[in-house]
Amino acid sequence: MDERIQRKVEKLEQQCQKEAKEFAKKVQELQKSNQVAFQHFQELDEHISYVATKVCHLGDQLEGVNTPRQRAVEAQKLMKYFNEFLDGELKSDVFTNSEKIKEAADIIQKLHLIAQELPFDRFSEVKSKIASKYHDLECQLIQEFTNAQRRGEISRMREVAAVLLHFKGYSHCVDVYIKQCQEGAFLRNDVFEDAAILCQRVNKQVGEVFSNPETVLAKLIQNIFEAKLQSYVKDQLEEHRKSDAEQYLKNLYDLYTRTTNLSSKLMEFNLGTDKQTFLSKLIKSIFISYLENYIEVEIGYLKTRSAMILQRYYDSKNHQKRSIGTGGIQIHKRTEAKISIQDLKERIRQRTNLPLGPSIDTHGETFLSQEVVVNLLQETKQAFERCHRLSDPSDLPKNAFRIFSMLVEFLCTEHIDYALETGLAGIPSSDSRSANLYFLDVVHQANTIFHLFDKQFNDHLMPLISSSPKLSECLQKKKDIIEQMEVKLDMGIDRTLNCMIGQMKHILAAEQKKTDFKPEDENNVLIQYTNACVKVCGYVRKQVEKIRNSMDGKNVDTVLMELGVRFHRLIYEHLQQYSYSCMGGMLAICDVAEYRKCAKDFKIPLVLQLFDTLHALCNLLVVAPDNLKQVCSGEQLANLDKNILHCFVQLRADYRSARLARHFS
Repeated sequence: MDERIQRKVEKLEQQCQKEAKEFAKKVQELQKSNQVAFQHFQELDEHISYVATKVCHLGDQLEGVNTPRQRAVEAQKLMKYFNEFLDGELKSDVFTNSEKIKEAADIIQKLHLIAQELPFDRFSEVKSKIASKYHDLECQLIQEFTNAQRRGEISRMREVAAVLLHFKGYSHCVDVYIKQCQEGAFLRNDVFEDAAILCQRVNKQVGEVFSNPETVLAKLIQNIFEAKLQSYVKDQLEEHRKSDAEQYLKNLYDLYTRTTNLSSKLMEFNLGTDKQTFLSKLIKSIFISYLENYIEVEIGYLKTRSAMILQRYYDSKNHQKRSIGTGGIQIHKRTEAKISIQDLKERIRQRTNLPLGPSIDTHGETFLSQEVVVNLLQETKQAFERCHRLSDPSDLPKNAFRIFSMLVEFLCTEHIDYALETGLAGIPSSDSRSANLYFLDVVHQANTIFHLFDKQFNDHLMPLISSSPKLSECLQKKKDIIEQMEVKLDMGIDRTLNCMIGQMKHILAAEQKKTDFKPEDENNVLIQYTNACVKVCGYVRKQVEKIRNSMDGKNVDTVLMELGVRFHRLIYEHLQQYSYSCMGGMLAICDVAEYRKCAKDFKIPLVLQLFDTLHALCNLLVVAPDNLKQVCSGEQLANLDKNILHCFVQLRADYRSARLARHFS
């Protein structure tokens, strides 16, 4: 079996070797025949190149002969046509057949150029005839173009425009096209939308008709701006320019915005190389007379409008603005002597925080109005928007600063500052029995208003001045305003706190009796704390709540800490005025415990610590004489000065009889 397979394999191998030799031989033969074919191809290629060279040479020779011949034929035809003009009778079919107007135009255009070179004295008549025919054909072509445009035949329009391209009246053809494009295009009230639609439509068509579509479209746009838009803008603005500044500014802003928006749409079209400059010049030509004095109109309107808003508010309150301090509006003219006295009073008031002059009863009116503020800010916001749109970029920061100055004058000085001055004048003196403290309401409203002012500063003014030197000037102006107002707010809050303490003093003086802490019958004391304590704590809680409602942020803690410290000082000094029996001392401890509970409402650690210490001091009024030294060295009293401890111990009724002084010697 294996031998049979082996023989078969050997036989197959021999057969493969034989076929491989035959295949190799056949490949060699094919390579030789391919090489021969390649040589034949090279010879053929060289022969073709030789023949092509000969043909080109022959073509050049024929062209050299044919071109002068064609020129001669053409010159002969022109001479023939020229002779017809010279004889005064046009017989050629090209001039009499209206369907051959294109050929006639080509001939007359060439004759017209030739006629330009002829001397006038010998050929004046023929030159005149050629010029007349030139003009007639030109008019016919323009009329043909007009008719084709009305019929909407784009191919005919393109054909006629191509002929007219070499005529002087080509520009008139463009004018006719532009005029007819606008027929029926401006029928709606929105001239800007009509213009955009028209330009969109013409942009698609003009490339199919004219060889220079960008020039034609640019001329159409120029015509729309200088004729339609300029007339429309003038009608809209001149009507209100002198009679209604508000409407004039609104219209100017609206028209300029819509014009620039239209310009942005037109930027999509091909109008030549520098279309941005081209469109900017068109816009400038329309609005230049209005933009030159825009800011003066804006400032004048803003000043009048702001004054009217304020006056309308004060009239609604039946309030006549008066001269208070130096912050308010000075209505009445004063002599130099009076001014200097007023300034002197103001300086004394700022340095001493003393109310100079009579107190004004504002009847709870803050003379601050969010409605007024919103109206003023809205007017200024619109002014900033107009300023951004209508000002030249180089004048923008300067103009924005002027608008900001108007806002500062009317909102900050005429309204907020006047309200602060009036509020300061309305704060009663610390020894007054009046409990009407409205200045915190002024503080609350002033803070709210100033947040709105600050928001407008950041949102609407900053973007206009952020990259200019006016930025530092505006920031400094704002900083000065804040500092001036903070001085008056601090002064008013300080005097209000003094009044609060004064009210507490009146309550204590009226309600606290000496017998409260030294009762005649030690065994018959039924009250937990004195009536004076109850009323003072009730008053304090109301004031704490009012302070929290009137302020925000860290200001709440700062003012409550100051009130708490003064409240503690008042109670401390108040307790020093009495002599205490054992039961009276217990009652004093109960009072201080109630005061301490009231102090917790402040949520100020320092204030609570002060009342904790005061409570510990009151324990000295009741502790047994033998334990006095131990109590004084306790945790809460160990760090206090011995004189303070001694002063409290001296208030005990048994100070002398129990010989308590020996503990401090």
